[in-house]
Amino acid sequence: MSRMSGYPTFEAHSSYISPCSRRQSRTSPIWGESRANRREPNWGEFADQVIPGLPLSQTSDGNYVASEVVPCVFLAAPHPQRHITPSATEEIKLDGYRAIAAKSAQGVTLYSRTGKSLNKKVPYIVEPLEGLPDGTVIDGELVALDDTGRPTFNLLQNFTKEASRIHYFLFDLLCYRNRDLTRLPLVERRAMLASLLSIEDQRIRISEYVGASATEMLAAVRENELEGVVGKRKDSVYESGQRSGAWIKHRVNLGQEFVIGGYTPGPHGVDAIIVGYYRGKDLIYVARVRNGFVPASRRRVFAQLRPLVTPECSFLNLPETRKARWGEALTAEKMKECVWVQPELVAQIEFLEWTEADHLRHSKFVGLREDKDPREVVKEHSGES
Repeated sequence: MSRMSGYPTFEAHSSYISPCSRRQSRTSPIWGESRANRREPNWGEFADQVIPGLPLSQTSDGNYVASEVVPCVFLAAPHPQRHITPSATEEIKLDGYRAIAAKSAQGVTLYSRTGKSLNKKVPYIVEPLEGLPDGTVIDGELVALDDTGRPTFNLLQNFTKEASRIHYFLFDLLCYRNRDLTRLPLVERRAMLASLLSIEDQRIRISEYVGASATEMLAAVRENELEGVVGKRKDSVYESGQRSGAWIKHRVNLGQEFVIGGYTPGPHGVDAIIVGYYRGKDLIYVARVRNGFVPASRRRVFAQLRPLVTPECSFLNLPETRKARWGEALTAEKMKECVWVQPELVAQIEFLEWTEADHLRHSKFVGLREDKDPREVVKEHSGES
């Protein structure tokens, strides 16, 4: 394993992800400051104000409680203007579903990034959160861990069958007992998250950050075959719905979300999906993806695509007229074999590289992303996604 200068090996860092996480010292750099040393919040540091864009509403007595308002979560910049720096925290990029938990007197609602309730999908995650104080809002990620303790997006495709593997990693406290924390620096919000919340269930964990340099962190992530690193400015406030660059993601593998705009039929409903990304208002075709499917996933994808069938092709750059270097071009003749769908579904795709023609080489289907808004899917770049 890669050794970070002055820090435990990355194997120790990964232990907070693995099922054997409790073996690490709670005062080590991996776990951060011990609970005993964390200060209680000074409630005078922020005002009792509703958080714009979050699932809160004001009651008649002036308090703020969770409501059915669609949340607008913090977005990481896809094209950061700076690199990860010592002024930022570094933590493992968890490959899962972003989810905000809001607790009110009526109970807990776990929201997806698109504002849908996840309560029925993951009741075993919602139940342990019922003990949170009313008026509390937490940001985090639903993650499925494989037998080695690594986040694996594929396992998230079946919330029932893989229930024992699914965890909720918390990384931000936005509201506590109806008090808005979003204007406090990130490091203070994170300290409060760890000191104020006590949840015994092992499915609920805090996503800790590491004090190692970005270079050492990225090297260890590559060696451990993880997805990447998230850097967050320590002094950043929570800017709901903004891509300000205060949070950046550095991916070490090649893969991202793409919008499904069509498919070619096959024995189990789908032989290949036709995918692309948005450039402004235009949907740009990049690949037909056949690899990565099994019969069950083909049937599952087909069931979701069938209600979206439309006679119109949504891709701006089709049909293709020039012969493709890698694979066949999607010409007007080839397009006769395609079934077009409304661009409402998002798929996670892995691939070897981008070609000069802005296509994907050796692409592979990983799973559907029900937590992503198709209109937010843009072209990402290695190291910046």
